[in-house]
Amino acid sequence: MIEIDAQDREILRQLQRDARMSSKALGARLGLSQPATWRRIKRLRDAGVIRGRRLVLDREKLGFGVTVFLGVKLATKGRTSLEDFERAVSAIPEVQSVEHVLGLYDYRLKVVARDIPDFERVLRRRIMTLPGAGEVEANVLLSDERLPGPI
Repeated sequence: MIEIDAQDREILRQLQRDARMSSKALGARLGLSQPATWRRIKRLRDAGVIRGRRLVLDREKLGFGVTVFLGVKLATKGRTSLEDFERAVSAIPEVQSVEHVLGLYDYRLKVVARDIPDFERVLRRRIMTLPGAGEVEANVLLSDERLPGPI
């Protein structure tokens, strides 16, 4: 565990909004010098609090107008079926994330598609044919407000 003070939290909030912000601009916004801001960011990186930067793509501009969250319950359970399912589902390009979860379903998938008929094709031909795939529940994303994390 690393001690994080109010300024560290604000640095993390600002970087979640725009990871490209320079330490000079960030320091000016927070009333810190550029070297002090850089040292704090380096300390947070070195401690593993900041693990990288992500590029956020506009899915609609790339032709993917539909995002669906799927809850997938495996038909069979066991170490082999988990690994087989994870390996197979990770190879599907439309699947953006795979999360092994505890609850009603075994996995939560984030799937993008051009439109609903395209999603249906992905669901029927790719996801439902995966090893161990059983019950599926789909939730179509209506809006997406990105909020900063719990800092």
